Order: sequence, then structure tokens, then C-alpha cells
Amino acid sequence: MSLPIFLELVEIKAKTASILPFLIGLCFSYYVYGSLHPLPVIVYFVAMLLFNMFVDVWDNYNDYRHALDLDYRGKTNIIGRENLSLHSVEGLMLLIFSSSLIIGLILSWFVGWPLLVMGGFCYAIGIFYSSGPRPLSSLPLGEVCSGFTMGFMISLICVYLNTTPHFNWDFRTLAQIFLIALPNTLWIANLMLANNLCDKEEDECNQRYTLVHYIGIKGGLYLFATANGLALLAIVCQVWLGLAPLSCLLILLLLPFIVKQTRLLWQKQVKSETFPCAIKILALGSTVHVATYALGIIIG
Repeated sequence: MSLPIFLELVEIKAKTASILPFLIGLCFSYYVYGSLHPLPVIVYFVAMLLFNMFVDVWDNYNDYRHALDLDYRGKTNIIGRENLSLHSVEGLMLLIFSSSLIIGLILSWFVGWPLLVMGGFCYAIGIFYSSGPRPLSSLPLGEVCSGFTMGFMISLICVYLNTTPHFNWDFRTLAQIFLIALPNTLWIANLMLANNLCDKEEDECNQRYTLVHYIGIKGGLYLFATANGLALLAIVCQVWLGLAPLSCLLILLLLPFIVKQTRLLWQKQVKSETFPCAIKILALGSTVHVATYALGIIIG
């Protein structure tokens, strides 16, 4: 397996969806609590990235094995397209998963059982996202599961590690972290939604009945646009409540860009042409959120 094929198999380009929620959790920890614990956070980052790589390989593996559409199986899925050995793919998954799990268990031993519970939840979602008799990705739950796990849980764990053993498990604390993580949660969910909008017919051929199957293309597009608006509104609320610096309001300058990308997806839902609209919104929106948050911390 060559390096370019490996990087495509683990979907390295999609790692923004996990790295940026981690960074926003880091910024929030310092801005609100004035607390950073570099060593456990770095260890967590490695375990998180490895597990994210495993999930993407696992997703490709299960899609290949369970595909009913032979054209997708042989030409679209990277395992079939590159004629990869299933044995090699299985070995790679075992190595990545085991490494992530061992690192996570060691970290949990030192920082406490809450990390074990939170990590276990994320592992369960990641494993059952594309496996089992009814994978989560083939149900109307795909957007919620991916957005909540990658957008909220990654940030929550990051804040927990930076503030333990003084982290408070109360409604106020969790609500604050949820609000900070909400833009990423919505944009990551939108990534899944845009994918399902573009793949509606292909998914139905493979008996994957996603949210778009039930609410239709038009309903999915309205939901996509609404989520983008709520993401920006959440950032305004963060600043208003004192959970983020004033500099974060600079993200409102992206409004014309977000509107343009949303309109392009509304015009047509073609994977190769308009699915990148959701990727661009997530990548640029989340990056600017982190950058303006960090700028506010530096200036402050």
C-alpha cells in the first residue's frame, strides 16, 4: 500500500473535523479557566487522531463489504478501486485501533474514570457508525451522531483534561462547553448531511435510509442552511456571554462566503462538484473560529 493510498484510506483530508474541535476546546480551557495541562492533552490528541483514522478505514471497509451496488464496490470505494487486500486492511485497522485504545486506557488510569466513560462512548459510536445490522450512518441518526461525537465530545474531553481534577460536572459547565462546541457540531453534521444529499440515490440502492431519505432533498437543504445560520449565531452568543473574546465576531465576515457555498449546494447536489461546499464551510469556519479565539487570547 503506497503512502497516497494509505492517506486516502484513512481520509487524512477529513482530519480537520477532529483537530479543530480539539483546538477550540484548548482555547476555551485557557480563556475561561486559565488552565492547560500539556502532557495529557498531547497524549489525548494522539489517541484521538489514531481512532479517527481507524473509524474512516472501518467505514470504507464496511461500505465495501456490504455494498450491493457493484459499480460503487469496484470503482468508487477505495478498497475495490485500488484492489487492496482485505487482510492488509484488517491488519492496519487492528494496529491503529489497538494503539489508540492502549493510549486511551493508560491516560484514563492517570486522569480518572470520567475519561474512560467519555472515551468509551466515542469508541462505541465510531465502531457502530458503519457496522452492525443497521449501521448508524445508514439511519437518520448519522448527522446527530457524527456532529455530537466529533463536535461536542472532543471539545468536552479536551476541557476536562485541562481542568481536571477541578472540573465541575454541572449543567452550567456542560452548557457552556456545548455552546462553544456548537458551531463545530453543526458544521460536522452538515458535512454528513451534504454527503447524504449528494448520495441519496446511491444510498437507497445500497439500502441505506439516511435522514435525507425521510425529509427529502428540499428538507435537507433547508436544514443545511439553518444549521449554518445557527453556527454563526452560536458564536455571537459565546461572545455575548463572555465565553469567547470579542475578536470571534470577525467570523461574521464569512457570512457572504457561507451564503455562496450554501447556494451552490442548493443549485445541484453532485458529489464531485458541490459536496466540497460543506467541506469548505467546515474548514474555513472552524479555522477562523479558532484563529479569532486565539487572537483574542493573545491580545487580551
